[in-house]
Amino acid sequence: MPDPFEALRSPPLPVEPDPAFTVRLRARVERALTLPKGMIVSETTLESGPGAEPVPALAPAGLVPYVIVTDARRALDWYVEVLGARRRGDPIVMGDGRIGHAELALGANLLYLADESPDSHVAAPRPGENATVSLVLEVSDVDVTVGRAVAAGATLERAAADNPYGRNAVVRDPFHHRWMVSAGADAPGGAGEPIRQGDIGYASLFVPDVERATAFFGAVLGWEFAPGSGSEGRQVVGVTPHHGLWGGVEHATLFLCFAVDDVDGAVERVRGAGGQAGEPTEQPYGRVADCTDNQGTRFALFRPPAGEPVPRGPAHGARRGDLAYVTMEVTDSALARAFYGTVLGWHFDPGRVDDGWQLDDVRPGTGMRGGQTPSVTVPMYLVDDVDDAVDRVRAAGGTATDPEDQPYGRTSTCADDQGTRFYLGQL
Repeated sequence: MPDPFEALRSPPLPVEPDPAFTVRLRARVERALTLPKGMIVSETTLESGPGAEPVPALAPAGLVPYVIVTDARRALDWYVEVLGARRRGDPIVMGDGRIGHAELALGANLLYLADESPDSHVAAPRPGENATVSLVLEVSDVDVTVGRAVAAGATLERAAADNPYGRNAVVRDPFHHRWMVSAGADAPGGAGEPIRQGDIGYASLFVPDVERATAFFGAVLGWEFAPGSGSEGRQVVGVTPHHGLWGGVEHATLFLCFAVDDVDGAVERVRGAGGQAGEPTEQPYGRVADCTDNQGTRFALFRPPAGEPVPRGPAHGARRGDLAYVTMEVTDSALARAFYGTVLGWHFDPGRVDDGWQLDDVRPGTGMRGGQTPSVTVPMYLVDDVDDAVDRVRAAGGTATDPEDQPYGRTSTCADDQGTRFYLGQL
């Protein structure tokens, strides 16, 4: 008689493992293989601590960055608070107190982290050295993330700007790792046509006292600042186009840097039109020449580095604090129009005021007015609510006219607490 248990036994059947379990097991095995020699694998867990909820499993990754820092405990806190990372498990602590291994989740990806270890021959980057690796982090709002990073001790290496491949910025964190913070190509304002000859690529507000100016415009426009190229310089974070402050200048004005297709050719046109121009130099942001027009107004010319197109900015700003419009007040508008028409190819249409002229298709929007002495360039900054902004101007020690409705929006004429003139526009 056959054994009923043998007769009824089914052949072995393959079992499809639970997908979530597979992901967790793969991640744990991959992590175990990367741990420093001597680590106990069973100490590594996907839980974030006693009583805490399990950390969601991430999609399997073919490559996980493993960064080395000089203070892993502080770095873990910094990446969580500033970059929005999530802790995965408890850090593994070595006998001498160093963090031997820790994990963070950023979006759908992993980042491993550890302290320096002479035994493992790994070291953190050193201050002032060129980066050998850049980490790319995609976020929903580049400007917010970069502003938070700079406020928490990061160094701004490249301010946020719109590029054909998306809006991004570059910062060096306090542990000397280089991060490219990106919103991706589909981010609002991320893609667009390249900057054109005659557009304003950079603006710097020249002021007597840069410290007072940072306090004033920070209060009025919400500007945040990073160090500039010198002790008198400040870089405004997250505005379009790139904008700075420069102190120690008695005659307050807005200094402009114009894009050209050929800096060397434009320099020759400056000289031929009666202006002055220095020899072009190569800078990290392109080929640049400092110039003076035929009435003594300083400006600069630049061309972006080859292969690094600069996107054309919005016509009248996109967010609070952006440069929305520029008014060039000149002594002789005929001379100025002839000069800039020759150098930049500008075309002018009559404006709405006496001896006023509107530039045709220049960004940000720009106009000119003659019969003004001394010559000065006056910016208009975009605000969400001009009435509230006027109150902030007055509270910060500046002056502002009551807002007026114009065909193009609601505006106010202002001056800061040092007499620097500007406009506010709710456009």
